[in-house]
Amino acid sequence: MTGGRIIGGALATVLVLVAFVAAYRVLRQEATPVPLPEADEEQAHASFIYGRITTVEGATYEGRLRWGGGEEAFWGDYFNGVKKENPWAVHVPPARRPAEQHPFEIFGLEIFSRRQPLDLGRPFMARFGDLARIEARGRDVFVTLKSGTTFKLDRFSASDFDDGVRVWGGPRGAAGLDSLRIRTIELLPAPSGGPIPDRLHGAVRTQRGEEFTGFVQWDRTACLGGDEITGQVKGEKRAIRFDAIRSIERVAPDSVRVKLRDGGEAVLSGEGNRGVYVDDPRYGRVQVSWNAFASLQFSAGGSGPAYGDFPLGGPLKGRVTTGDGRRITGRLVYDLDESEVTETLDAPSAGVDYTIPFGLIGSILLPAPEARGAQSARVMLHSGESLELECAGDLGEQNGGMLIFIEGRPSPEYVPWNEVGQIDLDRPPAMYQAFRNANIEARQSRQSGVSYFPAWNLSRSE
Repeated sequence: MTGGRIIGGALATVLVLVAFVAAYRVLRQEATPVPLPEADEEQAHASFIYGRITTVEGATYEGRLRWGGGEEAFWGDYFNGVKKENPWAVHVPPARRPAEQHPFEIFGLEIFSRRQPLDLGRPFMARFGDLARIEARGRDVFVTLKSGTTFKLDRFSASDFDDGVRVWGGPRGAAGLDSLRIRTIELLPAPSGGPIPDRLHGAVRTQRGEEFTGFVQWDRTACLGGDEITGQVKGEKRAIRFDAIRSIERVAPDSVRVKLRDGGEAVLSGEGNRGVYVDDPRYGRVQVSWNAFASLQFSAGGSGPAYGDFPLGGPLKGRVTTGDGRRITGRLVYDLDESEVTETLDAPSAGVDYTIPFGLIGSILLPAPEARGAQSARVMLHSGESLELECAGDLGEQNGGMLIFIEGRPSPEYVPWNEVGQIDLDRPPAMYQAFRNANIEARQSRQSGVSYFPAWNLSRSE
């Protein structure tokens, strides 16, 4: 038997097994109930993600939702996926299509360089509070924003949709739903308010002394007082509930000192950490990498935003100034990708990754193209605060450039990224209330000379 036949036979076997497993998952008639702590069975508070799920068999489940094995739970958390197509690329003339050079080297010497079109596939990120509907159709997932804009995502490319969903409430009780059984998810406000959730909130300090305050997700997932931090203590595994913890301090690359509310403490080691999310209302969300993390001091933070606190959003509008001084005004598509004020600018700064909704950004000032490897970009927020962010991520050389739809013209103008000098964005007519309050407090603190620590307390009377 030839090697090709052996490989072909093995591949066929694998495909049959994959098909069998997928079919088995789809044909399961009922979702498997999951054991829940008492607190999780209480009536959903307005800050929890809430919605109605319809399965491929036509069954419906309505109630509080949580993604994956205990991950996204609140309206400010992000739904992630990969866009299946780029509808904006057709507006770029083929001769101007962004490209990148791939040098071929031997013993450190460049022999030749090959030019390839830039990959215009892009990730999708949106807060659950900005979404209206999620629908699965075969290999595609369609996500519709409150504004009415719909994005087509690849179902099997690192999508949060494929993590499955747990739902609490209704006559069916609590259930864990596999993603292959879900047809649609309609995001809805909770019909009435339950008790305020015990959310993780506090101030995260970095190794450089920066401080970010807001709701916290430890290791990018744990967000409730009933969640646990785990590690080794003298060779034995130990788990500690977050509602028993006063602070966490990094003491070594693989260990932290956990100080408890009752005065005790423990040094946990060996479990690793993927970073800490902080929903700092000044910026949207930041991820403090483990290398940059220094400490976390917990504090009370209230309930967090409800579904109705997130505005409808809308198109991104503003002005692009080119390196040679031209100014072009209209509706914008940033990086041949982001076109809505609820989409985000993602860029790093010294181990902290910023995820800033475009609706918070007033302007972006870029260094000259030849200096972007060494100099930072300046991002000015509508609050007046200025951030120095590295020319990487959405500010890096992989940026696809800008489309500007000018009123009265049949087709947009395209500006390559290396020709963009400055971007000025219109302030959206409505902003998420917590962001607006934080920006007002930040402005007042600058005027008074008092150090600003944002307070996010949206406790409700329900």
